[in-house]
Amino acid sequence: MQKRTKMMVEEKIWNLLLKLSVPAMIGMLVNALYNVVDTIFVGRGVGVKGIAAIAIAFPIQMIIMAIALSVGIGSASIISRKWGAKDIDGAESTLGNALSLALILSIVIGLPGIVFAPQILYLFGASGNIIGYSVVYLRIILAGVFFTLFTMVTNNIIRAEGNANMAMITMLTSAVLNIILDPIFIFALHMGVAGAAIATVIAKFFTTIVQFYYFRSKYSIIRFHIKKLKLKLKLINEIFAIGSSAFVRQVVGSITIIILNKLLSIYGGDMGIAVYGVIQRLLMLAYMPMFGIAQGLQPIVGFNYGAGLFNRVKEGIRDAIIAASLISTLSFVFIYLFPTFFISLFSKNVELISMGKVALRIITAMFPLIGFQIVASSMYQSLGKAVPALFLALLRQAILFIPAIYVLAAIFKLNGIWLTFPVTDALAAIITIIMLSYSLKRLQYMKGWKT
Repeated sequence: MQKRTKMMVEEKIWNLLLKLSVPAMIGMLVNALYNVVDTIFVGRGVGVKGIAAIAIAFPIQMIIMAIALSVGIGSASIISRKWGAKDIDGAESTLGNALSLALILSIVIGLPGIVFAPQILYLFGASGNIIGYSVVYLRIILAGVFFTLFTMVTNNIIRAEGNANMAMITMLTSAVLNIILDPIFIFALHMGVAGAAIATVIAKFFTTIVQFYYFRSKYSIIRFHIKKLKLKLKLINEIFAIGSSAFVRQVVGSITIIILNKLLSIYGGDMGIAVYGVIQRLLMLAYMPMFGIAQGLQPIVGFNYGAGLFNRVKEGIRDAIIAASLISTLSFVFIYLFPTFFISLFSKNVELISMGKVALRIITAMFPLIGFQIVASSMYQSLGKAVPALFLALLRQAILFIPAIYVLAAIFKLNGIWLTFPVTDALAAIITIIMLSYSLKRLQYMKGWKT
């Protein structure tokens, strides 16, 4: 514990950011890679209908991720600040409440979702051609929803106590196991989309075991105690208040995909849905390193803010913006130069590749502006500033995107759907710059500034 505390206070910020971010980046990249590989296996084993089927189910998975992230990020922010203030008992109570919430929420989500899966999927845009595949896939995913919630919540908490390597190991465990199991269930056992879902649930189950053991071991600063599972209303309110921006971002993202799929079914049919399903997986690979930077920043900001070391907070934010912007720019360059290569990884269907390469270039036209927006949102979460974090979460995906997509689709049809992405990215970037500049100036003059 003392070693990690000293690291947070004394180590150079850039070195500390790399130490905490690189494991997060590796873990999240591999995690995103398994989603890509999952889609590739389904595309090769089932075809375009299989890709469209899991694309339709993905918004439900995003809602599950939203709930997990709201609890995980909210808890992580509280834990890192309590750790900085040397309140370990408070941090352990936060862990216990987070795990209790994961169990309760898995029951609330899982049971109704399994029963009403067909109705939900029809509502989300499934056609008669793909509904059978989607229902099978979704019901299996929901049967193992507790493991998904547990692993996502605890991964954030492990990172919050400065153990980025362990957080990486748990993510790698899940992703690598999933990649190994996918071809066994999909091809060897001829289970198609059901095999992909089963592989995911098994991988999450084994990761849950690893993470639970960690919180009972000497390696964790924040230990699991059964008596800490008792829910505290004040603590729950704080967890959800801070995590609300992550929740809203994911839920709004899910709603956005539902709207996208419905418009794509009108202007592009099942092929249009499949194209965006492929692009979505590719963009996840591009986003994950930036989210890794943001997650590495979180304990730096939370701990040093709790300890009153505001100059280190500001320095960490600056370095994270530089790193994330570099990643977003490099991602844009590779995507723009080699769109056909990336799309053809998923399917050899000529129509999908032709439509996909055009869409991919349009969608990522303003991708260099994404990096600092991700860091800004994470900064507000880490500082416990729920309102600005919530606003930024809503800005790009709801306030700007939803009106724009209806207007542009009406004017430019299918290409209008793709154009919505760069238009809203540019507008959101302008607003984020204004907010970020103001917040950093205010942080510099906070009472209690320490060097």
